[in-house]
Amino acid sequence: MQQYDVIIVGGGPAGSSLAWRLRDSGLGTIILDKKDFPRDKTCAGWITPAIIDALGLDTGDYAKKHVFQPIEGFRVGHMSDRTVEVEYEQAPVSYGIRRCEFDHYLLQRCGAETRLQYSVNSIARDGGEWIINDKMKAPLLIGAGGNFCPVARELGAKLGKAETAVRAQEFEYEMNASQAAQCRVRGTTPELYFCEDLKGYGWAFRKGNWLNVGLGREDNHGLPQHAREFCRFLKDQGRIPEDIPEKMNGHAYLLYQHAGRPLYADGALLIGDSAGLAYTQSGEGIRPAIESALMAADVIVKAAGDYSTSRLAPYENHIIERFGQRDGSEPLLSRIVPLPVKKLIAHKLLETNWFVREVVIGKWFLHQGESA
Repeated sequence: MQQYDVIIVGGGPAGSSLAWRLRDSGLGTIILDKKDFPRDKTCAGWITPAIIDALGLDTGDYAKKHVFQPIEGFRVGHMSDRTVEVEYEQAPVSYGIRRCEFDHYLLQRCGAETRLQYSVNSIARDGGEWIINDKMKAPLLIGAGGNFCPVARELGAKLGKAETAVRAQEFEYEMNASQAAQCRVRGTTPELYFCEDLKGYGWAFRKGNWLNVGLGREDNHGLPQHAREFCRFLKDQGRIPEDIPEKMNGHAYLLYQHAGRPLYADGALLIGDSAGLAYTQSGEGIRPAIESALMAADVIVKAAGDYSTSRLAPYENHIIERFGQRDGSEPLLSRIVPLPVKKLIAHKLLETNWFVREVVIGKWFLHQGESA
């Protein structure tokens, strides 16, 4: 049986960022993932300067071989109203990436041993060690495998219907020359459209000739129909070419305020989507995934081989300090205001340039007030 110090289940941004931060720690680390890389990942696909800073990314090196689309503004509205377009003087404010490229890049540079196309079929605990598939063991096990992570299940998470998850569908399609000429979505200006019932939003994001269109909702019913209607809306509005295929992939994840998963246990930590850390207002999960991984790495190093609950508890404190206290409730005003009134207020606010710039984009999506 192979012995490691740390076994990380999941090779996405959370798992690879943790391994990257631990690379000089002297800990023997392995990343397991059921997929081969590069692999598709349902995501609009943009990263903020804070992510670049946190990971020390060499953007010049990255852009040589990968899509790296500067974002200078956003187009925002309801699916039935006029839109507001905001631009930023100190641009770019974000960068568009393709998740298949970005995740693969982070995994390759992290320095850890990897085992891909490897499914975790059994997890056992024996004598202070976690045993995976009766083939490898380690005193520390990390769940970084997304919403359906087997480590999260082992720690007591009720995967699936017992949790209120955001479900999203999207496609990322390389347009031909004719389609690229017809597409009115600009690479520098992603477009966001909120659903009429305020339970989600759709996006249209262009990165060169790549077009990413998707919709996510914290609602378990009728997502494929909502996604089709959104694509129809974009085509009727002339935003995307009529002949763009609409074959979509799906994904599920938990919003931070609505997730009740444990963050740690004796000899184990959950990071990224496996812990349910996506920003509540936007559903964006890349930055929380990476930041949780970096916090976890610091706690692991300070634990100095003692991975008892008392030594891992500071990880939860760091998460709360960064993302707030988890109480699962909606703001009082949101609970007592009737839906028709909320919709009316939302329509008015989304027609306001200041609100879109400062609140929707600046606070909810870019988190400009938070340093790396």
